[in-house]
Amino acid sequence: MRAPLRMPGRWFDELATGGGSMEAVGFLAQGERSRRLLLIGELLSRLEERPTLLGPADLGAIWETVEQAEERRPGCAEELLLSPEVGSWLAHTLRRLHGASVGPPLWVDTGHLAAVALVAAVRSGTDADLVVPAREGAIPLPTLGLARLPGIPLLGFQPVHARVREGELLLTAAVPGTGAAVLTLRPLTAAQSAVWWPTHRLPVRQGGPEVALDDTDPYRDLDRPIPPRRLAPRELATWQRLFAEAVTLLDPGPASAAGSGAPPGSGDSGPGTLRPEEIRRIVPWPGRLPGGPVEGLSASTADAFGSMVVAEPPNGAALAETMVHEFQHSKLGALLHLFAMLDEDRTEEHYAPWRPDPRHLPGLLHGAYAFVGVAGFWRDRIGDRAADPLDLAPFRFALRRIQTRTVLRTLATRASLTGPGRRLVAGLTRTVDGWLREPVDGQAVARARAAAAGHRAEWRLRHLRCADEERAGLAAAVRSGTPLPPPRQPRLVPAAERTHWRDVRGALYLRPDAAADPAADTAPGQADVLLVHGEAASAREAYREQGAATPGDPHLLAGWLLAHTALHPGHRRLLARPERFAAAVEGEGPEVWERAAHRLASPGSPV
Repeated sequence: MRAPLRMPGRWFDELATGGGSMEAVGFLAQGERSRRLLLIGELLSRLEERPTLLGPADLGAIWETVEQAEERRPGCAEELLLSPEVGSWLAHTLRRLHGASVGPPLWVDTGHLAAVALVAAVRSGTDADLVVPAREGAIPLPTLGLARLPGIPLLGFQPVHARVREGELLLTAAVPGTGAAVLTLRPLTAAQSAVWWPTHRLPVRQGGPEVALDDTDPYRDLDRPIPPRRLAPRELATWQRLFAEAVTLLDPGPASAAGSGAPPGSGDSGPGTLRPEEIRRIVPWPGRLPGGPVEGLSASTADAFGSMVVAEPPNGAALAETMVHEFQHSKLGALLHLFAMLDEDRTEEHYAPWRPDPRHLPGLLHGAYAFVGVAGFWRDRIGDRAADPLDLAPFRFALRRIQTRTVLRTLATRASLTGPGRRLVAGLTRTVDGWLREPVDGQAVARARAAAAGHRAEWRLRHLRCADEERAGLAAAVRSGTPLPPPRQPRLVPAAERTHWRDVRGALYLRPDAAADPAADTAPGQADVLLVHGEAASAREAYREQGAATPGDPHLLAGWLLAHTALHPGHRRLLARPERFAAAVEGEGPEVWERAAHRLASPGSPV
């Protein structure tokens, strides 16, 4: 029996900075190993109780194959069981057995265990005779690739007999009316062909570790199984180029930890520093979103440590940033498997500066941890023109440190944190507070503050409403000069009334001089351009003119308030509760906006 896991406090504190040494991250991997083995034990217990869940497969033969593989080549089967591919499948299958997920016929999901055993036999050189599930005539072999039976297309799901001898795999499936479909190959050495799609590999360094680029495994998405989508040669070449560029940017060099804020010691890694070999798998985003492009999107799951789903980025720096971001999620997910950090309050009501929608507190914690890493990534690249030729790193660092500090304040004041949770939030706060004292280009800081204020103001205008009595009192105060009502807790707009939005003004703050496509749905308007270029008076007038045509538009109201407060710095209190301004001018034309602003921002008015 193994001794219980006990994390040394110094490793927790390293991770609480947002970084973490090789030893600290290695401990997280050790914790994931223990968790994975417990989950495998639960699955085996359920299958032993109900063997029919496996359909035509035989649990005894499957697990005997795994044991023989591990005995023949120690560590082979365990490495496979700890892979992201197996982690995602295992979690999905257990959710299905608990009635919390859906998928193909249940025997297909449970029977995938036979495919795992088959790979163990191939890798170890042992023999195996098993029944594995085929999907549309294809048999996924986790970590290796996808075997596709030749001949006429096979539809739906069916059992396939698999035989392994000395690394050679023989697959045989019955085909109604034609006899059988047969495929023989050596998965470890076979080149890509019409019947064999090996998993792509991205080398971290020549002759060193590799990262899987997975476009075939059915469990490569966040939960539900999905079909394969093989990358075209051009797409594959693009990913190979981008990954090589990202690895070059992430290579820490001998002085990587200097000034990082990480505790001293061997293998120190500060926030934003990533050892690329810690990434296990990258999954190209498997489809398109109904609402528009997927560029810039990424996601990960705590079920697959070191794995991430990533939309094709525009350049290597964007991929490197995404890798840092998603591995931060992996680290925190592993920490949360070891320590309860906060009560699992899933009420989606809190402001997250990097999202358009309200979030729950666990989501805020994940976001804060991820964006500490992102802020650190850009901090380390300030002044590095090779990595940042457009000199955007100062703005990106300044913006993310402001936004992350806002969320850490919410967590400290709103979340019911445990002892480890308080220790983690305090550590992240120390990191960000230290960064806030660091000098950064003044223009970049000013744009970052404006971008952060603009996003927050527009978010509140879109998602919060004053209570009815407060709204009526505000409108009366502006119309007739009655006393302003005291502020009350705003209410969330019902989810059914919310619309998706993109922060086009924030993107303009990133690159004020970038040319915009006027035909694009998200192209900034003239008022936004004027505002970002510092022409506040002209921007305020432009917002007012647009507001006459679309009264109550949250984007215009937020922009007008930003321009107005730039002209009247003493009125910046309006940005704290912009929903009160919206309530005061509701139903009125923009001719009353300035009067309302002066009334709400007057000395002595309640905030």
